[in-house]
Amino acid sequence: MNLKFNNKLITGILTILPANEVKFEDEIANYNFSEAKSLKLKMAMGYNTHRIVEEGVTISDLCIFGFNYLFEKEILKKEEIDAIILVTQSPEYFMPPTSNVIQGKLGLKQDMICMDINQGCAGFEIGLIQAFMLLEQEAINKVVLLNADVLSQKVSKRDRNSNPLIGDGASITIIEKTENKNSIFANIKMDGTAFDALIIPAGGFKTPSTPATSEMIEDAAGNFRSLNNLVMKGDAVFNFVQKEVPPMIDNLLKYSGYQRENVDYFMFHQPNKFMLQKLADKMGVPYHKMPNNIVENFGNASGVSIPTAITFNLGQKLIKEKYKICLAGFGVGLTWSSILIDLGNLDFCEIINY
Repeated sequence: MNLKFNNKLITGILTILPANEVKFEDEIANYNFSEAKSLKLKMAMGYNTHRIVEEGVTISDLCIFGFNYLFEKEILKKEEIDAIILVTQSPEYFMPPTSNVIQGKLGLKQDMICMDINQGCAGFEIGLIQAFMLLEQEAINKVVLLNADVLSQKVSKRDRNSNPLIGDGASITIIEKTENKNSIFANIKMDGTAFDALIIPAGGFKTPSTPATSEMIEDAAGNFRSLNNLVMKGDAVFNFVQKEVPPMIDNLLKYSGYQRENVDYFMFHQPNKFMLQKLADKMGVPYHKMPNNIVENFGNASGVSIPTAITFNLGQKLIKEKYKICLAGFGVGLTWSSILIDLGNLDFCEIINY
């Protein structure tokens, strides 16, 4: 599905990361593998350190910390916020929506929209698309998009496939109307037939958590996890990304009328370095145009990985300069989406530690 939006722009991006840093070597003893095999995996996938929240820290803590930082710096005013979109798969509760919890704790106005969206790897693009649609309304002038996840709490520490790459974090992105004429191009696809490629099998209404779902079981590869833990079919996800993402980007460029050479940066979701390098090779994109350094420095925090890639790799450049950027997210759902947007002259673009 191709989409087009006019007269909208991103005016700021803030990434909030836990200060707690865990090194790959610190967790080698948890895995049912030799140290040599684990270190080989580290080199291939680009693992190094990942940011993990302290016990008891939730997504609302990270988001509220980021909001207060912007309020104290007088970069954002409470009364300006017309809508909050929260994209997460780590909600505080089954009900109420966590966006309402955040609104209440911040004391924001009642005349606004709060919305939770259950999405992960493509959550930044889906959140932006929703923000662009809300801004079509006359009463809405400023939307705050929150991407936040603390999925480290749902990953088995004895799962060598998932534990080294998962990180926690949140991001705050401000989207507004503009009188300057511009166009934003997007596309999105979904395939629910492969819903179990990335899944936490137990904990919902379909399979409630019980003592039985907490039992740790060893898989064929020597990983230990329970039904309460994240399960990722690595080969299936890798093949999906290599097959579906390149034609998605080709379609986006054709729809927009731009050539690959017109794009300054490809800021993609960050599953791991190996997958992104293979994707860049297949697309014919130089590595410096498609950064792949987020998992090794911070871990993969699902929909937060793209805002982290932007703030970490471009940061202050986006305060004074503007670039044509292709965003793309792909994974859980299965869902894949991309956006072609001019990004720059931002009010803020930085990372802070919680």
